Amino acid sequence: MRKRGNDIKSNHNDCGMMIFDQQLQDTHSGGSGCGCAATTLAAYILPKLVSGEWKRVLFVPTGALMSTVSYNEGESVP
Repeated sequence: MRKRGNDIKSNHNDCGMMIFDQQLQDTHSGGSGCGCAATTLAAYILPKLVSGEWKRVLFVPTGALMSTVSYNEGESVP
């Protein structure tokens, strides 16, 4: 997106980073991508859209697609 002139750095949030506190919790690599995405969408994003606080959201849960761990485990991504 940056190559096309859209810098989203100030508006980008990682679902796992929003849920877990790495200073207080032993998260190692974070949480489940699909679990974090579903939790954040249902508990944080949708209420803001319903209340009208937010008008538009680009929700792109891509953790499993970018994880080298998933590939090394030999399991397919459902």
